[in-house]
Amino acid sequence: MNANTELLNFIYQNSQMGTETLKQLIEITEDTDFQDFLQKHLEGYERFHKEARQMLNENGCDEKGLGTFDKVKTYLMVNVQTMKDRSVSNIAGMLINGSTMGIIDAVKKLHQYEKETEKSVRKLMEDLQKFEEKNIEELKAYL
Repeated sequence: MNANTELLNFIYQNSQMGTETLKQLIEITEDTDFQDFLQKHLEGYERFHKEARQMLNENGCDEKGLGTFDKVKTYLMVNVQTMKDRSVSNIAGMLINGSTMGIIDAVKKLHQYEKETEKSVRKLMEDLQKFEEKNIEELKAYL
């Protein structure tokens, strides 16, 4: 697998994780304003997910989504972390932690593939990183 494909699959999986987690959290929270906020972020992840899939397909590659184990693990983790505390503050903290991990992985991948990837692929990765950073800043208001 070449560097472009690996980076695009990372973007695809990262945005899939964001999409699935936000859908689950929108159902869990009862705060309608926070649900609207999460919906806006969900739409952002969906755009990255769609664009990564499109770029992969245009290059003759199939997207590799998250495995069943990762999906189940994340689903259970969200349920456990919200079982006792479904507050907006707790959920915002969870999302900040998730976005922080996404940023760390994004920076590592950008450095790893710095000279091996096409400019358009790097830009999509950089845009995802900026999106995650913006999410964190916006989520701080809910802590």
